[in-house]
Amino acid sequence: MKIISKYSKFVPYLYFLAIIAYWFTVVNRSEGISAYPILLFGIPFLWQVLKPNRKLNFTLGITFVCLSSYMILAYLSDLFNIVLLSYTTKKFILYGGFLAIANFIMALWIIRNSLKRSF
Repeated sequence: MKIISKYSKFVPYLYFLAIIAYWFTVVNRSEGISAYPILLFGIPFLWQVLKPNRKLNFTLGITFVCLSSYMILAYLSDLFNIVLLSYTTKKFILYGGFLAIANFIMALWIIRNSLKRSF
């Protein structure tokens, strides 16, 4: 239990690094070398894992809470305007909802970690 609580603070950063790695591989298959700037988005998260910084942590948390809130609103507006629900649409709704909610939870977890370290 002690090991789990010690490493649980890295879960949100590893989550966002995994999302960035997945995004890079998908874009790299279709676009090629122009996908490499996507990897730059992973630098702040990797930095937080290797050498944590309280201000960067709080900034990442606030930024991704705002982006995730926007994603949830966009997801809900898309959900309510869909008339025809094919299998692909249902699949998109399910995965998009999980992604939006997971991003929001991980961003809140980052903010919680930064507030926890500051006291």
